[in-house]
Amino acid sequence: MIKELSDLPPGVIGFEVTGQLRAEDYRDVVLPALERAAAGGEVRFVIVIPEFGGMSGGALWQDLKVGVEHLRAWKRIALVTDISWMEHLTALFGWMTPGEVRHFPLARRDEAIAWAAA
Repeated sequence: MIKELSDLPPGVIGFEVTGQLRAEDYRDVVLPALERAAAGGEVRFVIVIPEFGGMSGGALWQDLKVGVEHLRAWKRIALVTDISWMEHLTALFGWMTPGEVRHFPLARRDEAIAWAAA
């Protein structure tokens, strides 16, 4: 499940993930927010993942497609999690993601939001 965060500065969109992600999470929550942000010119994205229960096949496909239409709009992505394999994958493959990508531990969530907004 994914829910949109409401306590973010202007120009930043964010989400918190718990449990398993489904294609509907992307369709109903992520994509509308992403469209609004891209219409403003830039995508500054915060994703908070305290726990992760995997992804359905449809969610994986949606994740791969998300934001491709607005490739140049991506500015910053802050991954906020204590899940070590996510941190390692971000370090290894973050360069493939549009815009800047940076990992923050859960205890530094506010710092991650400030970085994404800067």
